Amino acid sequence: MTNVKKRCTLTISCKDKIGIVAEVASYLRDNGCFILESSYFGDAHTGKFFMRTVFSTDSLNYKHNEFVHGFGGIKKKFGMAVDLFDNSILPRVVIMVSRLDHCLNDLLYRYRTGDLKIQIPAIVSNHMDLASLAEWHKIPFIHIPVTKDTKDVAEAKLLRVVDDAKCELVVLARYMQVLSDELCKKLGGRCINIHHSFLPSFKGAQPYHRAYDRGVKLIGATAHYVTADLDEGPIIEQGVERIDHSQSVDDFVAVGRDVESLTFSRAIRAHVEHRVFLNGSKTVVLK
Repeated sequence: MTNVKKRCTLTISCKDKIGIVAEVASYLRDNGCFILESSYFGDAHTGKFFMRTVFSTDSLNYKHNEFVHGFGGIKKKFGMAVDLFDNSILPRVVIMVSRLDHCLNDLLYRYRTGDLKIQIPAIVSNHMDLASLAEWHKIPFIHIPVTKDTKDVAEAKLLRVVDDAKCELVVLARYMQVLSDELCKKLGGRCINIHHSFLPSFKGAQPYHRAYDRGVKLIGATAHYVTADLDEGPIIEQGVERIDHSQSVDDFVAVGRDVESLTFSRAIRAHVEHRVFLNGSKTVVLK
């Protein structure tokens, strides 16, 4: 019987030094691992190094803890932050949404067809409008209403959902509530928002209307990690479309829906495939 090959993803970040790639490749070779993908980047400005490697190995011989322990010498030598992921385990993603459904619909289609390889343990909303959509996909829908007076209670409920679901990522699919500073910190590096503007321009509310008033020729969308600074988190992905003077605000919004959906799904895919590395106020997204 042929052994099934296990696929794993190894991610590394550390201070940039000579010999990192060679050491990693040699370790994988010596431990019977076949490299399928490898990409890396050294930032000359910050002096940091980032690497992502996908490899396959004999599943009968592979033991996660032994691999991590054996890699410890290289990790210590270079002062690395290291993560190892089993690619057969699909990341668990909680989706938050309000009433607009275009980004949610797009994500659910990609999820349903297997294009986006994730698990969705829950869809959370502050309104009931999209409950039937979640039900059709057989995904638990959790209604957590939010008012000025109940915000603390609502966010505590949300954190319980995230913890109970053993969620690795929270995505805000046009969730139209500003998260508190405390919640942003607790979800740091694992919460992605889609903003309907090409940041850093037109932050905040009604960006399409303000873009229209300015007579812009490009509109876009920005997917970024959520931080306590509204719409200023590290940018993961952006997209743009050309428009002109003949188009109305409604036209802007219609074009924007497509850009938002595509930009959002690309950012989520990059995160769950472990391609995104935080680099100060920016990100490195390895191909």
